[in-house]
Amino acid sequence: MLNRIEHGTRTDQPGLLIAHGLYGSARNWGVIAKRLSDTRKVVAVDMRNHGLSPCFETQSYPDMAGDLAEVLATLDGPFDVLGHSMGGKAAMVLALTRPELVNRLIVADIAPIAYSHTQIQYIEAMKSVDLSRVEKRSDVAEQLKPVVDDPTLISFFTQSLDIKSKKWRLNLDVLAGEMPKILSFPDISGRYEGPALFLSGADSDYVKREYRSIIKDLFPKAQFAKIPGAGHWLHAEKPREFEAAIRVWLD
Repeated sequence: MLNRIEHGTRTDQPGLLIAHGLYGSARNWGVIAKRLSDTRKVVAVDMRNHGLSPCFETQSYPDMAGDLAEVLATLDGPFDVLGHSMGGKAAMVLALTRPELVNRLIVADIAPIAYSHTQIQYIEAMKSVDLSRVEKRSDVAEQLKPVVDDPTLISFFTQSLDIKSKKWRLNLDVLAGEMPKILSFPDISGRYEGPALFLSGADSDYVKREYRSIIKDLFPKAQFAKIPGAGHWLHAEKPREFEAAIRVWLD
């Protein structure tokens, strides 16, 4: 079972399950999850091979969707599902294969397609850190600065380091080996007929206009929105605007 962090209590509003993206964790979503929990129960999970969740030899989307289904089966439904990037693809596969578990779907800055821009360079960056010299998170940040040009990402990555044990809370070797699966999207013939929001960063190229017909084929009720001034990590770059967009759509 995936590790999870729960916020708030059940209300008359559907609960919200949050699935983070590659290299993320439930903790990354703490502020947004806590703020959204003022009107509903919010559960953020660590995806497999991330955070405090178990390590596995695979990172396929059917496996990740199965993990989310297992968590939802233990929760008092209905639950809306929000996924960012890799978590967004897992949420889409869940909605397409187990639609009865997904009340409404929110997909943050990802489309149901195969991508060519890899994220392997960040695995290499994290592997390059000399953990024996790390006493605090700022030590990691200093080592990442020459190889990661975005300060937001450096802060994001350092949250996945267990300082005490000097270990990454990421199964970097498996994530590297499974990168082709992470970049891809499985061939699924189903459709999800429930409400779906595809929320993107206006400065990101992950959800291009030409992808909308592909999205609509699988999610006929899909709606689209963009957050100005945000890139792919829209929830980290524009957290208040992201929260507001989610809140407006859910309410």
